[in-house]
Order: sequence, then C-alpha cells, then structure tokens
Amino acid sequence: MKVRRKTVAALAVTITALVAVAGLAGAGSATTGQATFLAGVVSDVGRWNDKSFNALALEGCKSGAKQVGGRCRALESRATSDYTPNLVKLQREGADIAVTVGFLLADATATIAKRFPNSKYGIVDYSVHAPPLANKKGTPLFKNVVGLTFATNENSYMIGCLSALMAKRDGGNTISAVGGISLPTVTIFIAAYRAGASKCVPGTKTLIDFSQDFTDQAKCKELALNQIDRGSKVVFQVAGGCGLGALDAAKERGVWGLGVDKDQSFLGPHILTSAVKRVDRAVSGVIVATDLGLYPGGSDLNFNLKNKGVAVGKISPKVPKAFITRMNAIGAQIIAGKIKPPTTL
Repeated sequence: MKVRRKTVAALAVTITALVAVAGLAGAGSATTGQATFLAGVVSDVGRWNDKSFNALALEGCKSGAKQVGGRCRALESRATSDYTPNLVKLQREGADIAVTVGFLLADATATIAKRFPNSKYGIVDYSVHAPPLANKKGTPLFKNVVGLTFATNENSYMIGCLSALMAKRDGGNTISAVGGISLPTVTIFIAAYRAGASKCVPGTKTLIDFSQDFTDQAKCKELALNQIDRGSKVVFQVAGGCGLGALDAAKERGVWGLGVDKDQSFLGPHILTSAVKRVDRAVSGVIVATDLGLYPGGSDLNFNLKNKGVAVGKISPKVPKAFITRMNAIGAQIIAGKIKPPTTL
C-alpha cells in the first residue's frame, strides 16, 4: 500500500504539472532550462508526414525542447526494424528523454528500457500496465517508462453525436469509420463514435472497415468509397496517413469527412470536424516535466476532455448551432461522469 499511495500522489501532482506546462509550451512561452537538454522522439512507420499522429508528436518534441532551452532529435522509422536501432542511437547521443510514438513501438521500448535502466522514456498511446511493459498482473516492470494515454472515447462520442445529426439532416441514417489495424487505440475511437451516434439519433447505422494499414492511402480510399456507395453521409478516418485517402473519398463524393488526432480542417471544407488528440501537448509536457524533475516513471498520464488532452476540432460553419449545442451538452455530461462512452467494439 505504501508504494500505491506514493504512486497515486505522484500522479496527481505530475498530471497537473504536465497539463499546465504543455499549455504553456503550446502557447509559445519560454522558460529557463538546461541548455544541453536533449529530447528525442522516434516515429512509427507512419512517419513524420502523416499530417496526424506522428506529425503531432514531432511538434510536441520541438515545442517542449524549445521551452526548456534544449533541442529535439527526431528519428524517423521507415520499417519496424528501425525502432530499436533508433532508440539505441538516441541513447548514445545522450538523450535526457526519448519518446516513442505509438503502440507499435511497445516491444522496442521495453527492450531498450531494460537495457538502459538509468535512461528515461515515454510512449504515446500505450499503458505501462500492459505487456510487455508490465507483468501478467499489470504491474509496471520499468520505472523509467511513462505511458501517455488518451481518453479518445470521450471526444469520439461527441463527434458521433454530431455526425448522426448531420446525416439525418442530409437525408440519411448511415455514417461510417475506416480504421487502420483493429487495435485498442484505434477501436476506442470507433466504438465511442458509433455509440454517440446512436445516443443522439437512435437507429443510426455505422459501417466499420479496417484497411490493415496506416500508410497506403489507396486502401483507405477504396474502403471509404464502398461505404459511401452503401449510404454513408459521414466518413471518420482512424488510420493515420492511410486515412487521408478516406477523407479524399469523402471530398470526391461530396459527403462529410472526420479528421483524427490532429485538427484536419486544413484539408478542406468537406471536413465536418476532427477527434483531436493532443499528442503534441502530451509529448511537450513530459519533456518539460522531465526538465523540472517531475518525471513520473512507471506510471500512466491520461489525457481527457476535462484536462483538455482530447477535444473536438474546428467545426464546419455549415453545422447548425443547435447541433453544436447538443454535442457540447453531451461533452459536459461526459466530464460530469453522467455518460461513460464505451472503449471497445
């Protein structure tokens, strides 16, 4: 019990500090830090130009390093075989903290954390209570790894509600989602999206397909086109770079598209809104926290609607205000604990 009390207390202090410093970093503020501080970040195979998940992590590394007066060293992985070598390279270069971008790097993160127990690591979208970072009982194995996790079921539930309302307005009762690989960090978005749609417009049908890929845009575009042919009025992409193809299909066929992770409204007026995951703030926050001596090793930091770690992106000006009011009321109920969006399909 002594260890658990210490862990809970540390988490309470650290997550507050992380959210605060991440907000400052996002606003471009500066603090004094170690001039030699080196923050490292390793992408997954989606690479830095995915305009989503990896791109946000890179932004977070740069802003966090800038805030502490240090620098960011970003290593791109073109294949899964690059994960471990990239982490070793950061270790040899003396990184004060190295952040791995995504669940695909869990094995490599565990391998390196064990090999270099005195170094600090963070992993986006993966819990330290899950194997290989934990034992069968869920006890973290490494005190030098921090999990950066996101309650994306919360904002996805909200945009599911909005999507169903818009589909009904546009004369339909069908929406859809194109996922990458059917993994928990993908299906959490889709499960809540479907549930939110049914909450606001009972009887809404949600079509779901997986591309088994996070990079090939053609695969996601084909799936989305098929969904649109089956009546989908709104297409939600949860597939990183591959998902850009799904949004392109929505644009081509004149239906709504929903972005993921990053606010993807910049892609055009066909974007209804986005399920924003502030990976940038989480990464910059853990970098600044490390510099401040607040590194919460062996624990998860969860980002949700309440602490603004997840959010709804820019909403199309064509959306009726009454729909936005309805969606925001749903968000308030989630924050209050009156609605608990599902996390699994």
